[in-house]
Amino acid sequence: DPPYNTHSAFEHYDDSVEHSTWLSLMYPRLELLREFLSDDGSIWISIDDNEAQYLHVICDEIFGRNNFVCTIIWEKRKSRENRRAFSFKHDYIFVYAKYKKMFEGIRNPVQLSEAVLTRYKNPDNDCRGLWQSVAIIAQAGHATPSQFYDIVTPTGRRIPPPPGNCWRFTQQRFEELVKDKRIWFGKNGNNVPRQKMFLSEQDNAGLTPETIWYADDVGTNDSAKRHSNVLFGQDGFDNPKPEQLLQQIIRIATNPGDIVLDSFLGSGTTAAVAQKMNRRYIGIEIGEHAVTHVIPRLRKVIDGEDGGISKAENWKGGGGFSFFRLGEEVFTADGQIRKGVKFQTLAAHIWMESTGTHYGTGKTEESGIVQETMASHGQDSPLLGIHDGVAYYLLYNGILGDKRPNNGNVLTRKVLASLPPHHGPRVIYGESSRLHEETLKAMNIVFRQTPKEIPSS
Repeated sequence: DPPYNTHSAFEHYDDSVEHSTWLSLMYPRLELLREFLSDDGSIWISIDDNEAQYLHVICDEIFGRNNFVCTIIWEKRKSRENRRAFSFKHDYIFVYAKYKKMFEGIRNPVQLSEAVLTRYKNPDNDCRGLWQSVAIIAQAGHATPSQFYDIVTPTGRRIPPPPGNCWRFTQQRFEELVKDKRIWFGKNGNNVPRQKMFLSEQDNAGLTPETIWYADDVGTNDSAKRHSNVLFGQDGFDNPKPEQLLQQIIRIATNPGDIVLDSFLGSGTTAAVAQKMNRRYIGIEIGEHAVTHVIPRLRKVIDGEDGGISKAENWKGGGGFSFFRLGEEVFTADGQIRKGVKFQTLAAHIWMESTGTHYGTGKTEESGIVQETMASHGQDSPLLGIHDGVAYYLLYNGILGDKRPNNGNVLTRKVLASLPPHHGPRVIYGESSRLHEETLKAMNIVFRQTPKEIPSS
């Protein structure tokens, strides 16, 4: 749900930038998002007429035209807007896949709505249960001769296919369906035949998704605004998305346990819906409403908030989430350590990339792996911590004081002797090492040179 670039300034974000600026903001983000997609993953992008055509061209280039799935029309409002030349009632949702064929194989059906379910009846008391009838007439353009024949009803009425049309089945197949009581001629047995489609035989009691999504099925901006006012008082977003809309998307594209990523999180609708639908999720937001709106909303969801899709998903609360602030950039574009980066910033990066755990968590034990970081003790130390028996050290930014050369950033025997001891494997990061490779091996030390040997995902 990126900014639509409507040239309006809203309370919580600016939606007014030059067209070329908007394109230059979108392109690199979409390139990165494509890399995050699983092979059977999909990306759903909400947009309106202001930038839709240009966004489509960008996506064709990045994802490939052959991976374009569809454009969904969402009826975002039901009331008429009389202040414009036209009353705009819809937005677009572009759907692209990493690999379209793989996505089509895992795509889930949509649930039958109440309106669809009312079409299913059982006037002939068929033991297979509720059914609805569908026409068996087809266009004649690609028909075979076996699809042109007269059908005789139980009352003796003879019915040929309408002009320009044929029957959908061959005569042999049609007779098989009649024998299996899958053809309906009406209560009096004299109507044009129709095929019986049983509710019990629908694919997971679901339907193939269509490309027009009506407000009665997935909500509107107005219904979402009313929900937002309950959550945030009068400090809600101007045009939030309804939870029902995200529910439909997530139900089609994912299964429980899958990861949903929203890189324009806004007021946190995607995260809230993913939580209620038992999906894992990542939300990214640059604005302060990450703190003022998203965190309070997710806390309410965990406490059992009953708005939005809560009743439909039988949501009673539970679970949790973690909140992180993006740190300063560590590296320049050419891979050098950025000037002014502090010891703790680089230490946190190295620890995370080396151990896969957060720097500063203290002494913990997870899956049998014991770790302890020095950051938890509120001190700067060349010893970053111990993870699964391995000690990690960083020689950087004069952490050891004035221990020449380079203020202790080079591993020498003097520097090594001053490091906090560890009886086990050690990994030491520094600008360079004056110790021979065989010496390091004998002392169970692995030396890694900064910045080129700092791991990076």
